[in-house]
Parts: sequence; C-alpha cells; structure tokens
Amino acid sequence: MDKPTVVIGASPNSERYSYKAVLSLQSHRQTVYAVGIHKGNIAGTIIELNKPQIENVHTVTLYVGPQNQHFWIDYIYSLNPKRIIFNPGAENKSFFSEASLKGIECVEACTLVMLSIGNF
Repeated sequence: MDKPTVVIGASPNSERYSYKAVLSLQSHRQTVYAVGIHKGNIAGTIIELNKPQIENVHTVTLYVGPQNQHFWIDYIYSLNPKRIIFNPGAENKSFFSEASLKGIECVEACTLVMLSIGNF
C-alpha cells in the first residue's frame, strides 16, 4: 500500500540517513517527496527547498534535530499527515505530545528499519 511520505531534512549527501531513506522508500514503491535546505537530487527525486504544499500526505519522516524543528513544525502541520516518524536524533517530547494531541500518530523509530522489516 502506497503511503505518500515527506522526508524532512533530506540531504544530497549519500552518507546521510535521510538520503538512504529516500532511496529505500523509492525501492519499496512508496511515493516520496524530499524537503531540505540544500539543493539536490536523490535518484530522480528533487530536494525541494521552499516547503511545498503537498496533498494526501500519509507520513512525515523527520531527520531534523529538535534544535531546528521549530522551523518545520507549522509546515508539517500544514501537510496534515496521518503519522510522523521521529528518527533517531530527531526525538522531541514536546513536539511528539503536541502532534499526538492533534490526532497525528507519532512514532519514535527508524524509517530504514521499519521499511526493512515490513513495518512501515
């Protein structure tokens, strides 16, 4: 089942987990949108820089540390996701709680692991 996913903190650096997550989402035939602060392309997926409005978002997978998440929170809410995945290093109890109260499923997990074990 396709779960359109927005990768926040996408990086053109192939060593970054956000880059690997985009590749893994693609290989698992998920619709993926990459949003970050550096121009780039990940195997055909353009990294968007200007917080584009995207319809029918199922999941936001977060690769931005808590110290920089305040730049992204309103944007994430504007996407109306059903789920936010807080990847390792992106854990944020206050954002997690606030989003949960808004009815968004919040998970502290690794997108790469979830995809690899079929738990995405």
